Amino acid sequence: MDAKTFGWSGIARLGLVQMSLGAIVVLTTSTLNRVMVVELALPALLPGLLVGVHYAMQGLRPRMGFGSDVGGRRTPWIVGGMATLATGGIAAASATALMATHTALGIVCAVLAFMVIGLGVSACGTSLLVLLAKRVMPERRAAAATTVWLMMIMGFAITAGMAGKMLDPYTPERLIAVTATVSAIAMLVTLLALYRLEGDARPVAAAADAQAKPRFSEALAQVWAEPAARRFTVFVFVSMLAYSAQDLILEPFSGAVFGYTPGESTALSGVQHGGAFVGMLLAAFAGSRFAGRQLGTLRGWTIGGCLASALVLAGLALAGSAGDGGGGWPLRPMVFALGVANGAFAIAAIASMMRLAGEGREAREGVRMGLWGAAQAIAFGIGGLAGAAASDVARWLIGSPGPAYASVFALEAALFVVSAFMAARIGRSGAGEFRIDPSEPVRGSSAPLGDYRVAGAERG
Repeated sequence: MDAKTFGWSGIARLGLVQMSLGAIVVLTTSTLNRVMVVELALPALLPGLLVGVHYAMQGLRPRMGFGSDVGGRRTPWIVGGMATLATGGIAAASATALMATHTALGIVCAVLAFMVIGLGVSACGTSLLVLLAKRVMPERRAAAATTVWLMMIMGFAITAGMAGKMLDPYTPERLIAVTATVSAIAMLVTLLALYRLEGDARPVAAAADAQAKPRFSEALAQVWAEPAARRFTVFVFVSMLAYSAQDLILEPFSGAVFGYTPGESTALSGVQHGGAFVGMLLAAFAGSRFAGRQLGTLRGWTIGGCLASALVLAGLALAGSAGDGGGGWPLRPMVFALGVANGAFAIAAIASMMRLAGEGREAREGVRMGLWGAAQAIAFGIGGLAGAAASDVARWLIGSPGPAYASVFALEAALFVVSAFMAARIGRSGAGEFRIDPSEPVRGSSAPLGDYRVAGAERG
């Protein structure tokens, strides 16, 4: 770990950067979505595909992380990424406004803008997580992850509320002005939050790489050759696929099976988010208060969150199979429980990323974090659309909405069970060692959070 570690003030400053990132992202993925579908009467598939473009571009996260590894400092990549994201956000708003008069040209410009947004999120988000992982003490990582993510959610909420008021009455010019204002504020907050936070650059590379810097392809191959890093990549993809597949079907499920009104279905997502908030706090408290004990292990919370999510999804599947009314199953408590399980799992997984990013070959933290971030983004891009498509296919095959949704929830539950088994294998001696070869130095944390084991690592 670098000499200068962050206290709570440093964690909060990085949280402000994440909040700024969330503020711009929510405008592009939510507000512009609504404008395209409602004000411009365009197909709902269009904003969905544009968001997919933004996720696809995040496949470049490993390359962004490699760039920050080589440079030795994360701040330039965070600032540059935020500037790129802000530019993309303004361009996306302008492209949306252009669609009102020149639809085809506006769509082409929007595709390019969302590509820029994906690049900005990749550069900023990856380096921010690496900086957080390298500068936060192990016993604070779960709490730090919770703090930063809750601040991002706060950025979502504040921006959505304020932008909603500022956009009325809607005009294309007002849309561009609001987006530009939010982007400028986000950029200013980022600059102030990062001012003198990181300090001077460390040596560019580890001693093993002092003679010649590797190419990106070599660095990526080195990280992929680490069994635990590779297993964690697959775990992130599978678990986030299960996590995101429910997004587009939970509200339609509540209406089709339980007879919820549109307002009640919308409120249901608030119940889920409230549960996620509780789950995050529980995982953060356990990770900080009981670090090093069984109750506070990252592995335990990751596995437990996956299994609890699977259990609740199995309950939703049974409710769907029961038909109209869900057979008396209590939907709101189940959705709240799903949120708690998802929140605990998500924070434990993010803290695990922070824990594992510094293990293995030195000066590859950015590549590892980028690899896992890319797996998460691709899973999110696929998950929502796959869940919705699977429910449509199942309804066509089965002919009844309840059992159709039940089949999708059952599949998600199975994915979470598989994820739990994957999480149990990561880092176990003999199965998930980080060592690339016997001559490769391995770094360990001085105060491990959780029960990951690194063969040959020295512990203080």
